[in-house]
Amino acid sequence: MDQFDVVVIGAGAAGMMCAIEAGRRGRRVLVIDHAEAPGEKIRISGGGRCNFTNLEGDKAERYLSANPHFCKSVLSRYRPRDFIALVERHGVAWHEKTLGQLFCDGSAKQIIALLLEEMEAAGAGLRLNTVVDRIEQTAAGYELAVGGGRIRCESLVVACGGKSIPKMGATGFGYEIARQFDVPVVETRPALVPLTFAVHVLEQLKPLAGVAMQQARVSCGKTRFEEDMLFTHRGLSGPAILQISSYWREGDELLLDMMPGLDMFEFLKTAKAENPRVALQTALAWRLPKSLAQLIAAEHGGFGNIADLSDKALRKAADAVNAWRFKPVGSEGYRTAEVTLGGVDTRALDQKTMAARGVPGLYFIGEAVDVTGWLGGYNFQWAWASGYVAGQAV
Repeated sequence: MDQFDVVVIGAGAAGMMCAIEAGRRGRRVLVIDHAEAPGEKIRISGGGRCNFTNLEGDKAERYLSANPHFCKSVLSRYRPRDFIALVERHGVAWHEKTLGQLFCDGSAKQIIALLLEEMEAAGAGLRLNTVVDRIEQTAAGYELAVGGGRIRCESLVVACGGKSIPKMGATGFGYEIARQFDVPVVETRPALVPLTFAVHVLEQLKPLAGVAMQQARVSCGKTRFEEDMLFTHRGLSGPAILQISSYWREGDELLLDMMPGLDMFEFLKTAKAENPRVALQTALAWRLPKSLAQLIAAEHGGFGNIADLSDKALRKAADAVNAWRFKPVGSEGYRTAEVTLGGVDTRALDQKTMAARGVPGLYFIGEAVDVTGWLGGYNFQWAWASGYVAGQAV
């Protein structure tokens, strides 16, 4: 039977970071994962370039949780600059995109490679294609049944993520472990996910599939984001929609301004005064994609001269651009969700160590925990920080 000080379940961002830090402290560490390769979500992230952190990734207000103050301590102990320093030590070139998002110049595989190098240097082991069949608590820690064998450890770290992107091997196993040891779990749901429309709405919006809007502003209650947006054959996607999806709940109405820098009503009134014989569709197309202009014109004024339309009609057309109110019927689910909202209840965890209260030697980190960041590198920063903090304690 193999014996280790620390066993980490999950060879993702958080799990590998935890193994590195624990190994540096002289702990005998083993990381196990059921996948064939480590860091699969890292590999596909950021279009293959890995949005590995955000310059504002240590701002707690950019994270959602039933216990919003929990992440403050963790994020303050391992900041974006700390991971940037690690990236630069390994000679990985990077660049900043919009809103503080940092990407590799090359491949996301560079991030996986540097983590594996750091693990090896720290003496941490890795076993892939390893399925955990059973976990038992013992007087000395934990005993895991894996593939016909057994592994013992003093500390067990659960870093096996959430349910998002099941084709990459994601499961709810981390939540099962939590429930086994009576650690509460906050209800989970897909987050950073495209939103969907009812069939009759999709039929109406069918001509818009593939149309993108730059810097659209979408609001849910008092929360709003202003980023790019995309019409799809299922509904809406793009950064602005993915961001608001974490705040949206079934039945909520969303408010969308597709041209936040333009008062479309004033624009149409000016067009009416200066070009009275132009069609509404044509005037709208001066600022909007042609297919969108056609759809709005057909719905709010037809294809006659703009001079023949009342201010009331122009206002309705303008509101379709600046103040479109709609209710999605759902989301595309875990299949395309970038992360999982909810997870292991942080009120049951120690914010200084990520240890489960009342369950000696058990830790939860990364996406498995009820801390979900905004789009743009925040969830990777949570993974690095929570992994680091646990690695200092196990």
